Amino acid sequence: MTENTCASRLAFAPATLCYDAVSASLHAFARRLATMRPSTIREILKVTAQPDVISFAGGLPAPELFPVAEVRAAADAVLVNEGSQALQYGPSEGYLPLREWIAAEMGARGIAAKREDVLVTNGSQQVLDLAGKLFLDAGDVVLTENPTYLAAIQAFQTFEAKFVGVPTDEHGLIPEALPELIAKHRPKFLYTIPSFQNPTGITLIAERRRKLAEIAARENLWVIEDDPYGKLRYRGEDVAPIKHWDTADRVIYVSTFSKTIAPGFRLGWVVAPAEVFNRMLILKQASDLHTSSFDQRVAFGYLTSGKQPEHLARIRTAYGERFGILDAALREQLPAGYSWTKPEGGMFLWVTGPAELDALKLLERAIGQKVAFVPGRDFFPGDGGKNHLRLNFSNSTPERLREGVRRLAALCRAF
Repeated sequence: MTENTCASRLAFAPATLCYDAVSASLHAFARRLATMRPSTIREILKVTAQPDVISFAGGLPAPELFPVAEVRAAADAVLVNEGSQALQYGPSEGYLPLREWIAAEMGARGIAAKREDVLVTNGSQQVLDLAGKLFLDAGDVVLTENPTYLAAIQAFQTFEAKFVGVPTDEHGLIPEALPELIAKHRPKFLYTIPSFQNPTGITLIAERRRKLAEIAARENLWVIEDDPYGKLRYRGEDVAPIKHWDTADRVIYVSTFSKTIAPGFRLGWVVAPAEVFNRMLILKQASDLHTSSFDQRVAFGYLTSGKQPEHLARIRTAYGERFGILDAALREQLPAGYSWTKPEGGMFLWVTGPAELDALKLLERAIGQKVAFVPGRDFFPGDGGKNHLRLNFSNSTPERLREGVRRLAALCRAF
């Protein structure tokens, strides 16, 4: 197989890893590499980097909403007032004032947390890697929503995990299905995104969150609650995190500043009980020593400047408007047989096409028409998703959203 053939395959079937050209040297690498696959989204983004391609693919925040001036002011203040400390090594747990701010923020969201419970990480993605190192041996089972976050699948596959999907409906994960799955598979943990889930945009209703916490306590099940989008609600009533109902300390709460400030900071955190926190801390020390001292101080300066509430309001307004435009365009343009979710927040919606639709083949044609999305199958650890599409709406103008749907709908009608 030639290099060009590999590149072509990645452009249109990015979940297939091209081992052919390098198979002779694979014996030099760890066996677990065979379970890993490249990021579909990263491969598609190589195509969508072209300015004439309209992309519904990546989960990118809107760059025009980044608080550039405010972050610049915070960075200048850090360099002037504490430059030497900010450029020095720091504690592995994280910058103490930032940990205190996060603990207070958790309290405002209904989670009782002390600064000692907060570990600052290099984005929330690092927490998933630490969780894999902490909990998973080859063959261990992870329960997930089905579909689930692609990069979580990748993170846990690194440790040769097996995945079992938990049934879901329009209200999210169905807790009553858990006891039987736990008894049958003895999972190491449940991974869930309860608010504006990636990829579906669905939010787990409050009663099910409470029930899930009760089951976790009764069954001694660890739950990793990934909450990157929780503050991006633009309609409906807010719902407290699962951790709010966690009386037995079985929920490991994960979040990030990537969606509320900017992803370039690579700042996330985990709130965890001591037995998890202390072990994750050791693993983080071995991995990267600590998260950037400078970035943590700049983020703290911005967060305490009083500017963030206004910034979050702008994000919510913009994303709510963009969802409305995309939803209306889909209603006007898509043919019969297609349906989609109606998220109350976040950055994604989930399209279900007719049973005969092959979203990967549709993507091949879509790239030719300069429009892109993520095929649904890559969000399923096993089979599934053949007739599904994930559409992102946070990173497009109203004009590009409408034109992108026009191109996509024409392809759907002709498929």
